[in-house]
Amino acid sequence: LIIEKTQLIGYNYYMPTVAQENGFSLIIRTRDHEPPHVHVWKNKKEMLFYLGSENERPSLRENKGMTQKEALDAFKLVCKYQEELLSKWKEIYG
Repeated sequence: LIIEKTQLIGYNYYMPTVAQENGFSLIIRTRDHEPPHVHVWKNKKEMLFYLGSENERPSLRENKGMTQKEALDAFKLVCKYQEELLSKWKEIYG
């Protein structure tokens, strides 16, 4: 489920939630850095995934506390929405 929910964090710093599913929130920050990546949150735990490209699947950058099952479920979601997430990244960063 792709959504458009944005939270303002500090001065001119947004965190658009671009998808939510099964308790996970997939977020692309508006003031972040290359390469394209997504922050995945569940129950105050976070994972970061590089988004890859049209020819490359996503890959894990960092796990900040998720269990192995949560990590696998998060990875499956990022793969499922990879095209939409890359599109959103390009929309935000050009």
